Amino acid sequence: MAKNIQSLERAAAILRLLAGGERRLGLSDIASSLDLAKGTAHGILRTLQHEGFVEQDAASGRYQLGAELLRLGNSYLDVHELRARALVWTDDLARSSGESVYLGVLHQSGVLIVHHVFRPDDSRQVLEVGAMQPLHSTALGKVLSAYDPVAHSEVVEVERRDFTPRTVSDLSSFEEVLDLTRARGWAADVEETWDGVASVAAPIHDRRRMPVGAVGITGAVERVCAAGELRSELVAAVRDCARSVSRDLGAGRF
Repeated sequence: MAKNIQSLERAAAILRLLAGGERRLGLSDIASSLDLAKGTAHGILRTLQHEGFVEQDAASGRYQLGAELLRLGNSYLDVHELRARALVWTDDLARSSGESVYLGVLHQSGVLIVHHVFRPDDSRQVLEVGAMQPLHSTALGKVLSAYDPVAHSEVVEVERRDFTPRTVSDLSSFEEVLDLTRARGWAADVEETWDGVASVAAPIHDRRRMPVGAVGITGAVERVCAAGELRSELVAAVRDCARSVSRDLGAGRF
């Protein structure tokens, strides 16, 4: 069994301590409460402060939780709420489309899959929650890149790899794809990431009308496309699902 990393355990203990009680504690209070040497406690606090997880009051010298920890907590709550609001609608989309449904959010320089509904048949499938997908070639990634300025900055700065001969990696051409995505309200991936696989996705917005994620379906090209184009009824179903989740998040009508 792998050993726990002691410094991380101590950092977590300090954060838990600051989260309760008086909220602001001095170095001596923290060290004595956790049975740590002052030098050890000070070194951990200094690192946490540098990362924004802890703040030190200039007047008293006492420590409290920092803004970065709050931001991470809010991010978790946002994703949790997004997934909770999407459960019913994504199940309905899987049933009506007959395809796998994915819910994705921006994470670092890619798309993090936070919810996955299996294709409603008896085929063997692998749960992909927690998997990462590229921003520039997938339908989910294009949607996020088109509507989220942070995602757009990420995709512009990273290397855009050619996964197949159909991948659009040139920046100028990719920007045209994003313009088209914004104009029609959805994005496509027809064999740009995986041979024989096609996807369509649409954006999800929150009560502030900010893009918080994307939802899409993925399946074999011969099922998702007809005459070389994405089937219009599947595009409509994905867009309806995205609007429904957005409304449940307080975005109103889009």
